[in-house]
Amino acid sequence: MNQKTPLYEIHCSLGGQMVDFSGWQMPLNYGSQITEHHAVRRQAGMFDVSHMGVIDVCGPDAEVFLRYVLANDVKKLDKEGKALYSCLLNPRGGVIDDLIAYRLDPEFYRLVVNAGRRIVDFQWLAQLAAAYRLNLIERPELAIIAVQGPGALEKLSPLLSHDLAASVKALRPFQFLIAQDWQISRTGYTGEDGVEIILPAESAVNFWKDLLKQGIAPCGLGARDTLRLEAGLNLYGVDMTEETTPFESNLEWTIDWLDSTRNFIGREALAKIKQQGIERRLVGLIMSEPGVLRNHQPVWHQGEQIGEITSGSFSPTLGQAIAMARISGMTETASVERRGKMIAVKIVKLPFIGRSVHEHLPKRITL
Repeated sequence: MNQKTPLYEIHCSLGGQMVDFSGWQMPLNYGSQITEHHAVRRQAGMFDVSHMGVIDVCGPDAEVFLRYVLANDVKKLDKEGKALYSCLLNPRGGVIDDLIAYRLDPEFYRLVVNAGRRIVDFQWLAQLAAAYRLNLIERPELAIIAVQGPGALEKLSPLLSHDLAASVKALRPFQFLIAQDWQISRTGYTGEDGVEIILPAESAVNFWKDLLKQGIAPCGLGARDTLRLEAGLNLYGVDMTEETTPFESNLEWTIDWLDSTRNFIGREALAKIKQQGIERRLVGLIMSEPGVLRNHQPVWHQGEQIGEITSGSFSPTLGQAIAMARISGMTETASVERRGKMIAVKIVKLPFIGRSVHEHLPKRITL
């Protein structure tokens, strides 16, 4: 039986089209995916992301443990209220999951992991944690609501005290604060400004209703996918898997090599791959002619298949088909095979759009 978030009933009451996503009943949209997409790009939208997993890592060895299991280095989090994005790797350098790690105090870190990897991640971490002085605690009693868009903080502020609203606005990307039993983080998965709020499940429904009264549009999985694709953000299970390394998923920037004594899981394998040369990379594709690019469509160049699309869709912001594809070699043009026909595409650097700026191909944004 599929699981339900604390907001399931209100999704249904709002006309949410409920679908299965990683074993959870989640809203695909509330009538128009494109309208929801534009709401986030132009003003503000909100997402129920309570299906994601929250794992607390507590104890004297919490930092040492996370420096071992994560490719990025939590030692960068030099004080409370900072977070970082990282991959959780296997010894071969394959991506078990991507996650965000938050430092609440020197012996207390919080991980937010993907819905479809909650069990796998916890079992993997629990196996490794046996040799450390720490506790791993799953937090199913918590909900997560993301409020995203250029107007997100303005619309959220009236629901907070004056001082708290000012503190939230002062947060920089990947900073967070704790307000009683709520965690408010300047993070997101849309390429826009905004926050992700971790709060007690029993408070989620009333808070969602308050956000609705502020004119914040409820948005489903469909808009979340096109938003993250435009922003060049990976989706676990398609753009990265246990069979792909960060090098192959445009995530080399998440590997911290600086401390040569930090022997994190996967380091040896990644170093060997880097020395031998990286054969495949994740790039962006733009198609000028009408239509939609789809996952798994082959990518060709000069009569040879050089890769395939990992994520493809129509971009409501750009008004054309876009995709991420894993390819071999270096080229600026290619063709995508669609129903036996070769369609010309342009290969571009990710992301397709920048934060809150609807322009083509700016410098990459940081998740």
